[in-house]
Amino acid sequence: MQKHYVRLLPGLFLTLVLLLNVTELIHLSLFERLDWWTYDKRLTLFASGQTDNRVVILDIDEKSLAAEGRWPWSRNRLAELIDTLFDHYGAAVVGFDVVFAEKDESSGLDLLESLAGGVLQHDQTFQQTLEPLRSRLDYDSLFAESVKGRPVVLGYYFTERRGQADRFVSGQLPPPALSSTEIPQHNRQILEMHGYGANLGILQSSAASGGYFNSLTDPDGICRRIPMLLKYDGQYFESFSLAVTRTLLWAPPLVAGAPLREQSESDYSQVEWLEIADLKIPVDELGSALIPYRGRKGSYPYYSVTDILNRRTKQDLLAGAVVLVGTTAPGLMDLRATPVDAVYPGVEIHANMISGILDQSILHRPGWVRGAEFVVLLSLGLLLSLLMPVLGPLGTIMLTALSLSSIMLMSWMAWQDHLILPMASSLTLVLFVFIWNSTYGFICEFLGKRKVTGLFGQYVPPQLVAEMSKNPEAFTTEGQCRVLTVLFSDIRGFTSISEHLEPKELAALMNTYMSAMTEVIQKYRGTIDKYIGDAIMAFWGAPVDDPDHARNAVLAALEMQKVMVNLRNEFARRSWPELHIGIGLNTGPMNVGNMGSRFRMAYTVLGDAVNLGSRLEGITKNYGVGILISDSTRDAVGDVFARELDRIRVKGKEQSVSIFEPLGLESEIPESIDEEVCLFSEALKHFREREWDQAEAVLQRLQKITPDKEQLYRLYQSRIDHFRADPPSEDWDGVFQYTEK
Repeated sequence: MQKHYVRLLPGLFLTLVLLLNVTELIHLSLFERLDWWTYDKRLTLFASGQTDNRVVILDIDEKSLAAEGRWPWSRNRLAELIDTLFDHYGAAVVGFDVVFAEKDESSGLDLLESLAGGVLQHDQTFQQTLEPLRSRLDYDSLFAESVKGRPVVLGYYFTERRGQADRFVSGQLPPPALSSTEIPQHNRQILEMHGYGANLGILQSSAASGGYFNSLTDPDGICRRIPMLLKYDGQYFESFSLAVTRTLLWAPPLVAGAPLREQSESDYSQVEWLEIADLKIPVDELGSALIPYRGRKGSYPYYSVTDILNRRTKQDLLAGAVVLVGTTAPGLMDLRATPVDAVYPGVEIHANMISGILDQSILHRPGWVRGAEFVVLLSLGLLLSLLMPVLGPLGTIMLTALSLSSIMLMSWMAWQDHLILPMASSLTLVLFVFIWNSTYGFICEFLGKRKVTGLFGQYVPPQLVAEMSKNPEAFTTEGQCRVLTVLFSDIRGFTSISEHLEPKELAALMNTYMSAMTEVIQKYRGTIDKYIGDAIMAFWGAPVDDPDHARNAVLAALEMQKVMVNLRNEFARRSWPELHIGIGLNTGPMNVGNMGSRFRMAYTVLGDAVNLGSRLEGITKNYGVGILISDSTRDAVGDVFARELDRIRVKGKEQSVSIFEPLGLESEIPESIDEEVCLFSEALKHFREREWDQAEAVLQRLQKITPDKEQLYRLYQSRIDHFRADPPSEDWDGVFQYTEK
């Protein structure tokens, strides 16, 4: 339960933090930046990339500067440009993304006027010559005359300087687009400016309209929005792109739209859109709109101004188009960082906004999105935090993938309707809960594996340790009572063997022997309990459950005897003594777990069934066999062929047990052994029925067939001789009573 809470609480805590951030009770700028980053990626991914020929850009580029001279150019040349654009090319609207704040003195008219009013004021010839030149040398008037009566929009800019001493005012502003009475009282966040740099009065008065080209730069230095309205001196002025669009549509009135807050028509909320004709422009609380970038630089046709002045461009390329005059020349410093390009011409930003207004493709984030984000975060936080701790790795991955794909699908569907859904908080929440649960699960699994390896690595085969590591919580060292199979093996006559070997040789012999036996035991999924001198104790069925524990134990014992044959050959080559081992196995209920003292513990088995296994190992030499198994082990083994050797009662026990010698898998037993086993079973039957002569006859026959089992046959011959001399009691059940352990 504690682990469950550890996995649950961090996700719930992050959910709470994100909810507080959404409701603006706290402000986390990180998520605001992440939201802008995801917006930028979506904008780049979903941008159409198609060129819009309705808006063209006349570029004051390096080519034009080389041909026409450095900027600013004389106004008479710009007057020629206006005439060419309207009269020759048939432009619909011309907008200047430049400011004409200073008087043009390039004609020298001011100098001539100074002479005419000074030293040459009495020179009639000079005065008569100057008079007709005045109109031709007044380039500002020529430019104003060319602009007058045509759909030309002049650009300007506002400044935010507040101090009276720092306040900058230059030129003449165009008429405001809206008065203070036309904006709802609740909308007080529209940016207020305190200075401006505008065009000469003669030029602005002649132009159809004017618009500021201020843009907004977010804290990361990226230009994503344009304020569609700015407040100055209690009045509201329109942006350059809005002014150009209104001029293109023959200057329809601008309407500030806001939904009703109550039933009263006079009670409005803040402005949510601007409307011209049938076109709506969604805006935020600052009155700004997101720039609908079509793609990287070059999404609109660019033409060099000098080519237009010299009429080298085809007429149909500009016919009926919105023409924006601006610059991409680095020296004129009209380049911005945008989501789609690190260096982007400012004039193309206005082109994107004009195109977006005409296409009604401006993205926006309506007010209800915040409430929707709150619900999504709350639902995701609870769902993921509660489910992931109880799901497995595959379920966790699937739930995470489903959550992420749902967020992205909803975002994509909203984008198609020009709506922006915030993604940063929800994506962060999903990824955090996934990473936290995965990391915590990995750490718990790693620690669990280390615990399992530390507890069982020295007892259990590596393949079982790996199996246990997959679910370490399922295994414990606490005491349990389980049906297991125990094995005891011992080297016969080890005391005399050890007396004839040097310590180093004895250590080498024992290491070789123990390693070979251990490999076999672990091969058959056995657990090494302990090494007791030359004896080995092992068991099957714990700590990993093994339904075939009895079969695996018997097969291990059979292979141990086979390995001993190879070891005896190897020992002979090294002049070591010949080793023989006895193995006893028993199956039954045993207590298994960590047992010992607080100073030292061991994972072991205890119980009567364990003791019987040890007793069986001890009497193998009596029967001249290498392996003895109890009847409970025999009953638990399906396909192992074994012959019954005796029915015994060990010291201290009243219940008898039948003992068997396993000979191998039934499918591998030759007919000769099968015949021998049948004969011995016949002899055993006669013996238990007190038919001593018949039993003796069969035993004598067996001695001739299998002389290597002579010890077993002699054992029964001695019992027959004993019972002939001293017949058993009437209640004798054929059980041999052992009086020693």
